[in-house]
Amino acid sequence: MKKVLIWVAAVIITLTAAIYQRMTGPTYPLRLQTEVNNTEFNFKLTRSASIGEGCTVKVPINEHIANVKLIYRKYPGKFAYDTIPMQKDNQNWYAALPTQPTAGKLEYFVIFYNSNNQAFYNNKDNTAIVRFKGDVPSVALVPHVIAMFFAMLFSTAAALMALFNVGNFRRISFIAVGLLTLGGLILGPIVQYFAFGEAWTGWPVGKDLTDNKTLITAIFWFGAVALNWQKPRRWAVIVAAVVLLAVYSIPHSARGSEYNYETEEVTTG
Repeated sequence: MKKVLIWVAAVIITLTAAIYQRMTGPTYPLRLQTEVNNTEFNFKLTRSASIGEGCTVKVPINEHIANVKLIYRKYPGKFAYDTIPMQKDNQNWYAALPTQPTAGKLEYFVIFYNSNNQAFYNNKDNTAIVRFKGDVPSVALVPHVIAMFFAMLFSTAAALMALFNVGNFRRISFIAVGLLTLGGLILGPIVQYFAFGEAWTGWPVGKDLTDNKTLITAIFWFGAVALNWQKPRRWAVIVAAVVLLAVYSIPHSARGSEYNYETEEVTTG
């Protein structure tokens, strides 16, 4: 029963951390809210796009919104804004942003107009920034995501086992390190290469926060495994697991690869 409780707790902690990391990251859709005819109106603006598929911005249709315009510019830099009138179908207003180079970004906002062609809302003070990435094959992306999730799960479980002296925390620790190595140090660079053309952009060659998070976590976990190789040292596993959770609570893709339109190079950090 104690082992079951350990694993239930580990699953809850891991899911909570994963959801938090995902929802606070710069690639998660920007959620916006306003009032249209005294009624709450919610919509989302995308912040991640594939070079192969492009980026279509959508806003749900509302009978009191007679027209919508999409205003965008290259980011970062002091570029001029361009305007795209949005079209509509049975469900949404929509418009396609121009595809950018790998890691290229566009800053954009929308303007709502009423039936008198008067603008009554825009999110210019809270713009969305979409980043374009290369298409990552599912055969690399799916195992990467699964391996990283289970690495966090086994890491948390090992720490709880070590803390409460339940189960074989050393064996679970070794599995956690194996999953971290596979997901973060092998599949991670492969995914990064397909998405942005560089396999590794963390220390010492760059300042990509995601790569550096993986490196820091790996160092602590390799150290924990080394310390537990001959005899149990519970504290090392607990410290490594806490570091992993703390590091991976930092929003995913923060300070990642970014295309510089002036130098025409991809930079990081």
